Amino acid sequence: MPDLIEQLYESIGQNPHEIRDDESIARIEVHKNEVLGVHLVPGLEVDAEETEDGLDAAITVTRGTRIEKPVQVCFGMMPERGLQKIVLDIRIEDEASAAIIAHCTFPFAREITHTMDAEIRVGHGAEYAYFERHVHGPEGGVRIVPKTRVTVEQGGRFSTEFELIKGRVGTIDLELEATCKAHSVMDVKARIGGSGDDRINLNEIGRLIGEGARGALTSHIAVRDAARAEILNTLTASAPFARGHVDCKEIVQDQAVAKAVPVVEVNHPKAHVTHEAAIGSVDTKQLETLMSRGLDEDAAAALIIQGMLN
Repeated sequence: MPDLIEQLYESIGQNPHEIRDDESIARIEVHKNEVLGVHLVPGLEVDAEETEDGLDAAITVTRGTRIEKPVQVCFGMMPERGLQKIVLDIRIEDEASAAIIAHCTFPFAREITHTMDAEIRVGHGAEYAYFERHVHGPEGGVRIVPKTRVTVEQGGRFSTEFELIKGRVGTIDLELEATCKAHSVMDVKARIGGSGDDRINLNEIGRLIGEGARGALTSHIAVRDAARAEILNTLTASAPFARGHVDCKEIVQDQAVAKAVPVVEVNHPKAHVTHEAAIGSVDTKQLETLMSRGLDEDAAAALIIQGMLN
């Protein structure tokens, strides 16, 4: 097994043999612009082209295919500096089902830019779950720019989660736009903790255009030191019996600054959208409860934040 593949998996805390030795697990491994490994399962098609700075890939789950185990995707760069551009065209065909766990790892980053431009179509009655987990270096020298456009066809289900599991954020400029047709469902979550001079910018848009469509935009953000976060969540319902909810919670410590702008718009008398936004310090009652059980204030606050982000 190439040393580079081992380094990628070790940086995310994963034993590579647990994934690579299991023939039932599909996987794609990419370092900068080089495809290090691909293993597919029936019903999963991948057409990948290496570019100067990254990768263009078309991923298709064929009609009626149900992939039981999550597809493991690892994008990474081990050097301290560089650029990685990922372009994805993902098609989950009618009545198909799949989940992807994407690890984006930059453990030694000092000056790295990672961009991702994704176009996703979830077919009629199809299901697609995408979990994006990041590992960054301690210096905060990463700029992450993911842009995603999603169409969920009638009866389809789409869910996505973004989380930073290790290291400093650096800068993240995340944009997501999802359109849901009749009786489809979308569930969008982001959980990020920022420190130092990190910058977190999220712009998430959901459009419930079909009868009975449902959607939720959830952002849980914690910032401390001099970090800044700005969250813009927009949810529009324009069809009968469309239902949606926007939930934004931000915890602020030290000299950090957080801003949340929940926008809800209803264009049909039988549609309904709710929102909840809360920005502030750690909950006092929770803090006092934990301190009464022996934790000091810093440890109690850290535990509360960890619980929110998890």
